[in-house]
Amino acid sequence: MELHIGLVGRHDLIGQIYRQVRAAVLDGRLRPGDPVPPTRELAARLGVSRNTVSGAYDRLTAEGFVRARTGAGTFVAPGIAAASSPTVPSPLRPLPVWEALPEPPDLMNTRYAFDFRPGHPDVRLFPFESWRRLLTRELRASRSGTAIYGDPAGHSGLREQITRHIGLSRAVRTEPADVTVTTGAQQAFDLIARVLLPPGRTVAVEDPGYPPARHTFAAHGARVVRIPVDGEGLVIDALPPDTALVYVTPSHQFPLGMPMSLARKLALLAWAEEHDAVIVEDDYDSEFCFGGTPTEPLRSLDTHGRVLYVGTFSKVMFPTLRLGFLVAPPSLRRAFRTAKYVTDWNTSWPQQAALAAFVEEGLLAAHIRRMRHSYRARHARIGAALARDFADLLDPVPSAAGLHLSALLPPGTDDRAVARRAADRGVGVLDLSGFGGGGRDGGRGGRSGLVLGYGAIPLEAVEGGLRELALAIRDGSGS
Repeated sequence: MELHIGLVGRHDLIGQIYRQVRAAVLDGRLRPGDPVPPTRELAARLGVSRNTVSGAYDRLTAEGFVRARTGAGTFVAPGIAAASSPTVPSPLRPLPVWEALPEPPDLMNTRYAFDFRPGHPDVRLFPFESWRRLLTRELRASRSGTAIYGDPAGHSGLREQITRHIGLSRAVRTEPADVTVTTGAQQAFDLIARVLLPPGRTVAVEDPGYPPARHTFAAHGARVVRIPVDGEGLVIDALPPDTALVYVTPSHQFPLGMPMSLARKLALLAWAEEHDAVIVEDDYDSEFCFGGTPTEPLRSLDTHGRVLYVGTFSKVMFPTLRLGFLVAPPSLRRAFRTAKYVTDWNTSWPQQAALAAFVEEGLLAAHIRRMRHSYRARHARIGAALARDFADLLDPVPSAAGLHLSALLPPGTDDRAVARRAADRGVGVLDLSGFGGGGRDGGRGGRSGLVLGYGAIPLEAVEGGLRELALAIRDGSGS
């Protein structure tokens, strides 16, 4: 990398160069063994004589900061440790909401022998060779002049393929023009808040529910109200009358796992029409259905244009892809396109084009079929083990879709402590309290529980991981 050196005036040029290179060495920007710029190159860049740069380097050499190697160049001397320099505390402070939100986790650097964390698909089974072929093709095409900013709403081919995909797999009828491609579902929530939520408006979310969506609405100044869920989904009677937006996961409630009943969906749609509210439907992993008929999306039942439909490819492909989408009524088309533009202009263009080809060639549908078969087996094995060995420890919440299921612990159990003990045994599992507002024993009806994902754990490791989990639960009960 090029070292920045700036000269002020034409006085003491040797000293200015010397001090800036010395500072770069002492503060660690230049590390032992790193090359410093060649004298001829630096002189040309700064518009000074080569002797001026050589004079600065001679002084650095004499003091032991750099060493010259004949025929190779000049390098930072070994054994020089970077020194911390005192800095004046900045008076800048974030808005209070950013201090109130929890610190984001670093999921990339957390590893478990038995990983039951939800939302993690099995990336080992993804057809990376096919993906690399398509992405490489798009990167090569970029050399012909297509490597420029694209339509903020998204790649036209991908929007067409998303329209076809959700039309066939989820019976969601829309037009490509009403699809906005986003950098993951999280950006879709952010765009919705920007376009539709003035500060201070009331947003209703499920309790327990998906924290990142809740945090997004709070960050935009919304008054976030947590609404309980029961066996049929969100409790409509608990919605405040001034609610402007309702966020729900009706196909596979996150994190409990049960679907919203048809009667409850119709009641929610009627409530939104009566109260002039918008519904955000997060359909995050409904591709994986293991029994019965797939649930009807709210969007396909909506006859008044109240539902914004959000989807993601992170759960069906791999999380670092960061590609999602938002389907909105035509009346919001221009606003979302503009909001996307002012946010980041457009999502990665080569990845969008590659994904369009991935879907068009049938590779996505084939991958989903393979993964559905694999996840069904893991779901069944966990269910069987819970019924056989955990009757006194965990009460599973009925679920027949997605990448996770939840199970309730005996009343009074500290689920956060259970999760910590499980982590000590190499088991990654999330406590239900972390998704709700019920405190230590949060979750459905004040009960504590665990959320068990099966996307990241191999089938053959399930029972071993559950044995360790059982020990972690019993350790706290004294059994």
